[in-house]
Amino acid sequence: MDLPPEDAKLVTLARSSRARLGVAQGAAVRDLDGRTYAAATVHLDTLTISAIDLAVAMAVSSGAKGLEAAALVTEGDVPVGLDAVIEFGGVGVTVVVADPQGAVDTVLTT
Repeated sequence: MDLPPEDAKLVTLARSSRARLGVAQGAAVRDLDGRTYAAATVHLDTLTISAIDLAVAMAVSSGAKGLEAAALVTEGDVPVGLDAVIEFGGVGVTVVVADPQGAVDTVLTT
């Protein structure tokens, strides 16, 4: 599936974040100003946060006013939770879900 260049960039950023840490998920979001935020799943004894939730949190903490799009690169049957994307981005956010090689599995719209 061919993605618009800006959405393909999100998949690339999400893949890189995931690969850098060797975790199951990497994510990236683009805010309404076109800024991007990439993150990977965090598993500590005292903190567990999904890649997509962390990417949204990074956008929020940087002063973003909303989201245009998100990408999630995930391995296997890892659950895809989009609650933070929906809460912060609202209706109309494109969410691309891809495998670790970057092949698009699904494109959703909130």
